[in-house]
Amino acid sequence: MTSFFNFFYKKISKKKFKVNEIVTAIEARFSLIAALLLIVSLPGIVLAEELPPVDDIVQKLQHTYEKMEDFKANFLQETTVKSIKKTEIEEGSVFFKNPKNMLWNYTKPRAKKLVINPRITWLYLPQEKAAYRQKSENIFRSKTLINFLSGLGKLKDDFAITYAEPKALDKNGNYLLLLTPLEKNTILNPIQITADKSKFYILQVNFDDVLGNSTSVKFSNIFINNGLTDKMFQFQPPAGVSVFDMP
Repeated sequence: MTSFFNFFYKKISKKKFKVNEIVTAIEARFSLIAALLLIVSLPGIVLAEELPPVDDIVQKLQHTYEKMEDFKANFLQETTVKSIKKTEIEEGSVFFKNPKNMLWNYTKPRAKKLVINPRITWLYLPQEKAAYRQKSENIFRSKTLINFLSGLGKLKDDFAITYAEPKALDKNGNYLLLLTPLEKNTILNPIQITADKSKFYILQVNFDDVLGNSTSVKFSNIFINNGLTDKMFQFQPPAGVSVFDMP
């Protein structure tokens, strides 16, 4: 996948922020996939001194993950690009379906679309009238990612999971967890997730990508097992759009 990112730097080198934005968007998708799949229900409100063992929470997360067929949500993404110290806020909707289907549809401030299916990955930039295409097998090089996207991943096998420090709860009593990948040479960095205290939906994800950029993504209007069709994870470039094949 490194060659996929290097292409953008060579192709759009005069637009530093746009390059970082594109790379960050792609990296974010794969770093987020592990956290996005963790949707589960837990009753009641737990006070800080009554926190259950992390393993108990992980077991319930795993149980729900294994039963989840698809989900959709709205998102608000705030990305700070380290190299130029600039922050951009974007929003849109995300859709996922097992196995290995994902769509990130950005609507504000500029439209763009990342479409992933088991065969082909597309990045579509309508304002540039350009679409970048690569075989998905080149994207899914990480064993951890493949396991999660295929529904075979075990949280305890792929991540070291602890309560976040110094606080394990946010101001609303929601759980703060830290997921650290166990796989060596993974593209994933540690991920902090905010999980709803009662329904345990993932409300927010925070992480630093491999470029040192910081990303925070907040989710809302989350729905699971909606019967999403495979068709929505296919992409056909509109007429007049230049298509670039990536190695």
